[in-house]
Amino acid sequence: MSVRRLAEVQPESFEFTPENRAWAEKEIAKYPEGRQASAIISLLWRAQEQSGSWLPKPAIEKVADILGMPYIRALEVATFYTMFNLEPVGRHHVQLCGTTPCQLRGADTIRKVCKNRIGAERQVSADGALSWVEVECLGACCNAPMVQINDDYYEDLTPESFAALLDDLAAGRPVKIGSQTGRVSSEPDGGLTALTTLYGADGKSRPAPAEERGGGTMGVAAQAPAKA
Repeated sequence: MSVRRLAEVQPESFEFTPENRAWAEKEIAKYPEGRQASAIISLLWRAQEQSGSWLPKPAIEKVADILGMPYIRALEVATFYTMFNLEPVGRHHVQLCGTTPCQLRGADTIRKVCKNRIGAERQVSADGALSWVEVECLGACCNAPMVQINDDYYEDLTPESFAALLDDLAAGRPVKIGSQTGRVSSEPDGGLTALTTLYGADGKSRPAPAEERGGGTMGVAAQAPAKA
């Protein structure tokens, strides 16, 4: 179980910007009278974005005040969902998947890169660019090992490609989102091994012409046995 606590150092106050407050009012209006608390996750998420990708205690309490909720209820939501960062994070926050499929595919080596390049877990690098935390399944098991950085997935990582990725992010250089090996979606890592007659060995090419499949100009339909 992950123990989630609020950061020791907190800002004195929090107020939504006029634009975000107007957005919040529209979000709250989606729910019937007496159900305004249903908007809490949306408002906490917007508060986190405004605060620099983390959710301070005054922001949680401000959302509770807007929705007419006891503070403890808002705190229960904020501390339960790991999408809410309860302490400051770097401009590029790495969530490292350490669940069994990723672990079997080398998540331990990716973890070492995090420790060597960034520092201890939940620690922001000296330049403010990077931070990391280990999480449970991010749902990209076929492309393990992988990480989520801010809102994007980076998959099929090696220690070398991941270290280069962190360097590029910290330096503000463009990076490639998704598979770092060129794999498309969750296609087989070594290429297509089934249905190659229909799709081609690369999994992308068009089907071979009918005559090459032995079906003449009418293709497979020409080979179907006639009904008695």
